[in-house]
Amino acid sequence: MLPPAPQGAIECDALVIGAGPVGLFQVFQLGLQDIRAHVVDALPQAGGQCIELYADKPIYDIPAVQVCTGRELVQRLLQQLAPFAPQFHLGQEVASLALRDDGRFDLGTSAGTRFIARTVFIAGGVGAFQARLLKVEGAERHAGRQLLYRVPAAAAWSGRRVLVVGGEDAAVQAVLQLAAAPPPQPASITLLHRRRTLAAEPAPLQRLLALIAAGSVHFEVGQVLGLDGDDAQGLVAAQVIGEDGQTRRLAADLVLAFLGVSPKLGPIAQWGLALERRQLVVDPAHFETSQPGIYAVGDVVTYPGKKKLILCGFHEATLAAFAAAARLRPDQPTLLQYTTTSPRLHQLLGVATPGR
Repeated sequence: MLPPAPQGAIECDALVIGAGPVGLFQVFQLGLQDIRAHVVDALPQAGGQCIELYADKPIYDIPAVQVCTGRELVQRLLQQLAPFAPQFHLGQEVASLALRDDGRFDLGTSAGTRFIARTVFIAGGVGAFQARLLKVEGAERHAGRQLLYRVPAAAAWSGRRVLVVGGEDAAVQAVLQLAAAPPPQPASITLLHRRRTLAAEPAPLQRLLALIAAGSVHFEVGQVLGLDGDDAQGLVAAQVIGEDGQTRRLAADLVLAFLGVSPKLGPIAQWGLALERRQLVVDPAHFETSQPGIYAVGDVVTYPGKKKLILCGFHEATLAAFAAAARLRPDQPTLLQYTTTSPRLHQLLGVATPGR
């Protein structure tokens, strides 16, 4: 018998780290092997680079799909894996990993979620996406209190003056979320961007412009030079330089900064796995890392002939899933079956077998 799990830990056959396109396809391929997975990602939504870097840009090299956007690809992958009902744990980063005496792995996230996994799949792409920090005088002093990089719970902004810094999708969505919240709403919402032009999807952008026209949201053009304020009263003021070169102060109770994200390998680099130029070394026969039971796929890996293409990541995820099935069920033969003809796969997918 396996030793008991720590109280509150989630036990699973597979934990997939990364919910980008390759991580999502990894979940699907594991499902075809009847291996159910939990998925952790640092971003608040699935999609990885496809959502953060090219959500609305065309992709032309997905097999049998002439063209689709990054957002469309992610939607299709989520639809494809839906029969296997993975559990997503988003907005948190896997911070620790340790091998247990029973051969399983202890993992903990930045949000305090704990897992005990029989296999681990690192599909971290170029790394975990982390918010770009507002690097101005006073930012570090206010970080975590009056300065945040996400929309907090309503109690933090109800009845308060909120300054949102940024001009892309995340900033626009944050303003819309604040403006649509039930009472008590923020006392005021101001969006500050360095340019008059905002770079966001057409539909939410139109909603934002309507709010600005109605006076529900204030829009300011300028760049933050520094933050000061009264820590005791929870007040902060942004020193801003405007288009005219003049400096002014924007008072607020809360500053939310959405300046984009940058990928970092993060804690993965500390897990004792073999690395080469900050990429995980894998055996391309089964995509296992230097630690048996831990697999890696996608842009985070290196091996002779590696190409950083989504298509290659899909291939890697397929072989990794077969290898994991052999590890988890060593007494059973790992058979190659086809979704066109296999009743077993049809049962897993929840579709009818042709001719029956």
